[in-house]
Amino acid sequence: MRYRWWLLISGALFGLGVALGLTISGGTMKHLITEQIRGLEQLSRLVAPFSAGMMVFIFLKNASALVLSFLLSPLLCLLPVFSLLLNGGLLAFAGTLVVQQKSLGYLLAGILPHGIFEIPAMLIGEAAALGCGAAVLSALFSAGAKQQLRPRLRESLRYLAIALALLAPAAVIETYATPLLLKLLA
Repeated sequence: MRYRWWLLISGALFGLGVALGLTISGGTMKHLITEQIRGLEQLSRLVAPFSAGMMVFIFLKNASALVLSFLLSPLLCLLPVFSLLLNGGLLAFAGTLVVQQKSLGYLLAGILPHGIFEIPAMLIGEAAALGCGAAVLSALFSAGAKQQLRPRLRESLRYLAIALALLAPAAVIETYATPLLLKLLA
């Protein structure tokens, strides 16, 4: 399967996650997000905001999630699928809460500056993971697919590298620009 199909599948799964996140209401999801925010707040006290340490932390957190998803993708592509659904769902659900508590402008200021790099990076990286997982699984069950494994893995690694490269400017923007915009709108 060509990479663009994996990219479309990746986008569709993320979109499904967004749709699910918009329809979910309830205390369990709100409690989960609240706990995640508390954990991030505690962590942010350890790493100074507007610092290179915070930027490196954000980059490594996002990059390690993509690389782990890529490495574990041969396990029936479960982690890339779960990651896309969960990230889309959390983005939509948390976005709904932010709009209710603050404003749409506040939400957009908090997501768009770094999201124009981070969301495509996630979609590209998870598409690479899906392609890698499918190639490995196909090679396990089809003798003819074994010949195509190396070129397909090379292509997947190339797209993973592109995704990781996109995470660098996203981390810079998320560290330095996004907090300033949110402070202006607070």
